[in-house]
Amino acid sequence: MEDFRIESVLVTGSDRGIGLGLVLEFMKLPHPPQLIFATCRNLESPEGKVRRKQTETEIVPAFTKLGAILTLFSKNVTDPQSIKAAAEEVQRYLTGRGLALLINNAGIAYKTTLASETAQTMAAVYTTNTLGPMRVSQTFLPLLKRAAPKFTCLGKSCFKAAIVNVSSSFGSLAAVDEWKWCQDVGYRCSKAALNMLTKCQSLVYYPFEIVCVSLHPGGVQTGLGAEKGGN
Repeated sequence: MEDFRIESVLVTGSDRGIGLGLVLEFMKLPHPPQLIFATCRNLESPEGKVRRKQTETEIVPAFTKLGAILTLFSKNVTDPQSIKAAAEEVQRYLTGRGLALLINNAGIAYKTTLASETAQTMAAVYTTNTLGPMRVSQTFLPLLKRAAPKFTCLGKSCFKAAIVNVSSSFGSLAAVDEWKWCQDVGYRCSKAALNMLTKCQSLVYYPFEIVCVSLHPGGVQTGLGAEKGGN
């Protein structure tokens, strides 16, 4: 990661788990992004207030000397108006520059079986895990387009603009990973759909030099499946 350099990154679902871990690791890079945007659903919730206080009193002072600027703000990926407001806020910080990296990490899961899954729970999971990344990517596309042409290297690379959708091996049609341990039907379907969304994005955004990938982060204890909700 010594040569990894980007000017800006936005990570959704950063109040805990993988999202929070990504933000902290970005700030620890030898050359951290100049602007790091970390979002959570509600900064006014008890959990949000704790995260904001920790960010302001512990995280930011510890890494300010590295030149990274961390901005924490609310964004609900299920609400188009919230996404639009977040994009406008990010644009103000960028002051004419583009967004180099968008990481769609926010997600939820319900512990279900094929027998207990309902249209309501599946729709809720799809709204966050599949429609959320689609809406966020669509809204931030102008800023991603603005970032890509700044780099002169040939072809697409991680040094140009990129969209990373945090997926899961649970979305694999071939593996059907951990089925005996956990069915979570709606979650699996939402991640399979997210993988196809990523493929569609890669085809459509190719001319704009925007890299689009889905990543399986591996087994991580985030609490995502332990409750009806997510980050």
